[in-house]
Amino acid sequence: MFADEALRRELEALMHPAIQERTEQLAQRTHGAYQIHVVPLLVENNLSGRYDRILVVDSPEALQLARLRARDGSSAAQARAILAAQASRAARLAIADDIIVNDAAAQALRAQVASLHERYLQLAAARGHNSA
Repeated sequence: MFADEALRRELEALMHPAIQERTEQLAQRTHGAYQIHVVPLLVENNLSGRYDRILVVDSPEALQLARLRARDGSSAAQARAILAAQASRAARLAIADDIIVNDAAAQALRAQVASLHERYLQLAAARGHNSA
């Protein structure tokens, strides 16, 4: 799919409206201090304006490639094609309000998440509604 841009766009056109509708349904039923929506193609589909804050979980491209290969059993070329079909790292970082750097041990990631959670709780309390 990543090698055929027309096929990928066709698949996205079929799936994204249903995904967006389901996300909105779930968001309306969820009650908490804030919500986090995972939107893999946020930059590509110009959706950043729909959210109060943008959190990017970032890692160096070499690590992204290695993780893709390990997760999917992809070849190096397939992993590069997957990354090439996505917004660049620079584009994702450019729209970020918050960044979690995911390039080390899980404990370092947990500390970043805990810190950001506290920040989001404070922001939600200051705004008095259910999103951060």
